[in-house]
Amino acid sequence: MKFKKQFTIPLTYFLTTCFIPQGVAQQVDSPATTVVTEATTEIAQPQASLAPFSARYIAYRNGSDIGHAVMSLEKTDAGYKLFYKSDVSIFFLSDRRAETSLFDVVEGQFVPQKYQYKREGTGPDKSLSLTFNDKDQSVVIKSGRKDPATINWQGEWDNQLYRFDLQRQLKLKNQDISYNLINYRGQLKTYGFEIAGEEVLELPFGKLNTIKVKTIRSSNKRVTWSWFAPDLNYQLVRLQQFKDGDEQGDIQLSEYKLLN
Repeated sequence: MKFKKQFTIPLTYFLTTCFIPQGVAQQVDSPATTVVTEATTEIAQPQASLAPFSARYIAYRNGSDIGHAVMSLEKTDAGYKLFYKSDVSIFFLSDRRAETSLFDVVEGQFVPQKYQYKREGTGPDKSLSLTFNDKDQSVVIKSGRKDPATINWQGEWDNQLYRFDLQRQLKLKNQDISYNLINYRGQLKTYGFEIAGEEVLELPFGKLNTIKVKTIRSSNKRVTWSWFAPDLNYQLVRLQQFKDGDEQGDIQLSEYKLLN
């Protein structure tokens, strides 16, 4: 499977794993206008062996602790498992989400195998599963109680794996990065990143030198900032989002460790 690197105009990226209850902040995805260069540039190859890790975050809103999130990578018999879970609440509103990505590294490239998403709490529960078939180049999408749908697989990433690849792109000093993916709603999207610069952060984890990434959208209603720490293998260490100038959420790294 060949994954194509694309350049997006304007760059639009949204970290779709929301950590704010749906009754508090509604997420709106905006499609990007994409230009594919005639000569396809293949994404840089990952290392043959990835380092398993676990990370924990504290979720804030306007300075108040509203919950936590965890992320981990572990080696499996068939490849790797990338896991994310968040649990937050504001007053009587609650939101619990989990994402699991199973993937392998084949000929130096991340190849998704299965993806699962589950959301519970205030409002309707939601779920999604993706099964990637490299042999016939297809993806089976199962959303909630709907019948499964099969689409052609043209190198799309799942909703987590592209974010994991972003760490490598930052390490390689790439400036304009975008991905075609299937998001947690089962929709085909293109998300992009723009590097804003470097910044020293004081987090619950401690002081870290970071690379700051800004999300650029056609609408100025929402602004999202992400920070990644080179000293922690370019791990995501902070994510902050605003809507109409008001903070919607801010997750900050509190624990990080490499696993054997």
